Amino acid sequence: MSPISLIILIVLALLITSWVRSLPKKKRKSALIKIALVLLLIITATMALTGKLHWIAALFTAALPFARHIFPLLLRVIPFLSVWQKRRTQQTNSGNQSSENSKIIHLKIDHDAGVMYGTVLQGPFKNRELGTLDKDQFLSLLKYCRQQDQDSAKLLETYLDKRFGPVWRSDDLSSEKPSASAKEIQEAYEILGLQPNCSRDEIINAHRKLMQKNHPDRGGSDYIAAKINQAKDTLLND
Repeated sequence: MSPISLIILIVLALLITSWVRSLPKKKRKSALIKIALVLLLIITATMALTGKLHWIAALFTAALPFARHIFPLLLRVIPFLSVWQKRRTQQTNSGNQSSENSKIIHLKIDHDAGVMYGTVLQGPFKNRELGTLDKDQFLSLLKYCRQQDQDSAKLLETYLDKRFGPVWRSDDLSSEKPSASAKEIQEAYEILGLQPNCSRDEIINAHRKLMQKNHPDRGGSDYIAAKINQAKDTLLND
């Protein structure tokens, strides 16, 4: 092999490796299989054009006696491999996904893909998937949640922030809320682990410590992070 050919192969290998690593984990396996098939076709075509394809036929013929003994063994092993793969997939999926529930909203979070899926449990859009709602419907649902259940409203706000960013808030006409109730203030103290009449600095420090442990970028829950932020805002604005 000439030095130029070797350099080309190395560059291609680096490019392919970089491309595969940039893919989501779930797509890497299928990408590697496709690459292997393409390489196999290229090698086979090259050997056919250079007249060396007979080597493959010779190797295939030599392997036949071994295949007759190995094939029955593989048939016995395959069911066990299938069971193992199924359990492994279930463990992986359960470890990379989490869910949050409220009275009105059910939210599922795929941490690997960085996406959220949700379902409306009750109200005007009962049994609808959040992904099928448009902006006006979202705002209507958010208004309903704020009237019926604050936890559901916070959960839906978390979903909207993740899906649309802060842009949707400019169209939110129901964001004006009354002062926090005594129950909401007490809940805020409990979330931050503080006592009533604590100082502003204590609130900020408690919020910062909790966010360091529960920030979504560090594997924490978006919903819990939203609750921590809401608790800080409630106490600082009280």
